[in-house]
Amino acid sequence: MLEKDYIMRLVREFGEAVALLLNKSVRKQQEEIQHMYNGYVGPYEFYHTAALEDVMDSFGQFPEDERLPRMEMLARLYYVEADLKTGPMRRMLLDKALALFMFVDRHDKTYDMDRIAKISDLKQRLG
Repeated sequence: MLEKDYIMRLVREFGEAVALLLNKSVRKQQEEIQHMYNGYVGPYEFYHTAALEDVMDSFGQFPEDERLPRMEMLARLYYVEADLKTGPMRRMLLDKALALFMFVDRHDKTYDMDRIAKISDLKQRLG
């Protein structure tokens, strides 16, 4: 029970941090995003550049009940960061975000309208 409370608190804290992030300058947003990667999912350098397969494999380091919430946090980071990038980097981040959101949606037992909206938005943006 304590582990479930911990991950739920972590998810809430993450959501609040993302909301605060959106009110900052682009430079500050990028710095905050890097801190959020490092604090919530793992090293920015890895998650920012790793292939999707390696990203998925990396979640084995977390307890099973934390994997889906952390995947969704990473998907949200990719989603937000993509708006700060252009060209191939933007496309790569959007692709990873979509793949992670879809994976979480298939395996999570809760229906999340925000996640569904993001999946729809990503599909539209990716064409």
